[in-house]
Amino acid sequence: MLVALAIVGLATIVVAIARWFAGLEPVAAFIAQYPGTYELPEGAPVGLPVWLNWSHFFNLFFIALIIRSGLQVRSERKPPAYFTSKRTGHKASITVWLHTSVDILWVVNGLIFVVLLFATGQWMRIVPTSWEVFPHAISAGLQYATLEWPLEDGWVNYNALQQLAYFVTVFVAAPLAIATGVRMSGWWPENERLNRAYPVAWARAIHFPTMLYFVAFIAVHVLLVLTTGALRNLNHMFAAKADDDWIGFLLFVGAMLVTAAAVVAARPTLLSPIASRFGKVTAR
Repeated sequence: MLVALAIVGLATIVVAIARWFAGLEPVAAFIAQYPGTYELPEGAPVGLPVWLNWSHFFNLFFIALIIRSGLQVRSERKPPAYFTSKRTGHKASITVWLHTSVDILWVVNGLIFVVLLFATGQWMRIVPTSWEVFPHAISAGLQYATLEWPLEDGWVNYNALQQLAYFVTVFVAAPLAIATGVRMSGWWPENERLNRAYPVAWARAIHFPTMLYFVAFIAVHVLLVLTTGALRNLNHMFAAKADDDWIGFLLFVGAMLVTAAAVVAARPTLLSPIASRFGKVTAR
């Protein structure tokens, strides 16, 4: 209770300071000059296609399982079962097997997403194409802090702060998670020179903070989706339409139920028969 009150009090102070700052004449002029969104290149696509909606759902589904299993791996002392690969003979806990297996699916989904992103021109929506992205992003951030949301239409164009966040997530955080995850996995070759060049300690030092970035991104992303026009935003993300009806909301609820069910069901009793198709599952 005290923590919640402290958070609310701190948020109230931040909003008050932001509104005072935004009311200063030079700052108000800056916001007027850079309202938060700049024009996309000519020919940029309008709207979100169905393939992007499906990619978004699979990303949600896989990342939930990845985060859960990753946290289990960090805290696991006595694994409930072990998996030994038929191909490599590498032995690991069944939790590590789940984490690695879902990682592979997540990477495949991400590769398909990136290929379609550039094949369809959708990249222009999340890759900055002008240096104006930075002053617009500062302006958008300040407007968010005042709780006076920047004017936007995500069906046509994201604001600059959103664009930078999506760019960092797709093209910086995701590759970092993959590169560090591979280094920590059983697939990494036992090569002394290679190991000296890329120590596993470096990978561990980067991998967990990268996961925390994803958790923070998801929390802020969901908060803003629900507070800046929930029905419209959910239709964009799950129904590939710009209307304000309830279709996207219902699909979102369905996606969350499926994801929650998968997270709850991801237990050794269910995982063992699946894992045994790819290797040997043992109690020790």
